[in-house]
Amino acid sequence: MISFIKLSKIILLIFSVFALLITLWVIWMKLPVSINRRSDIKLGNSVVEEIEKYRLKNRLPEDTDRITLRKFGFNQEEWFLRPDYHKINDSTYELIFLEGFDGPYLLWNSKEKVWKEGYPTFEK
Repeated sequence: MISFIKLSKIILLIFSVFALLITLWVIWMKLPVSINRRSDIKLGNSVVEEIEKYRLKNRLPEDTDRITLRKFGFNQEEWFLRPDYHKINDSTYELIFLEGFDGPYLLWNSKEKVWKEGYPTFEK
């Protein structure tokens, strides 16, 4: 039979581990996107570089031009490309890493030229 003191130590240990995990998760979520989304940003930067090279010779591709977009290094995941490409107008586009149903999402706007957490632009 476990004594009361041993049982209270086990409960305290379980509670401490649980509190530590929650604390680490909160710290991770508060880090800048440049740290906790490093691999997504690395992929996004290579895609941005390819889009900008293409833009010098042509105009921006349409959202629906999947053949051209695949050439830029997007990850093909089932029936969609990652990150999501959204052409806002003839000179501006966004790359969006969609995760879940609600944001904020990791996104790149070609006008601002910075990775940030936010919401996609839906105007044309």
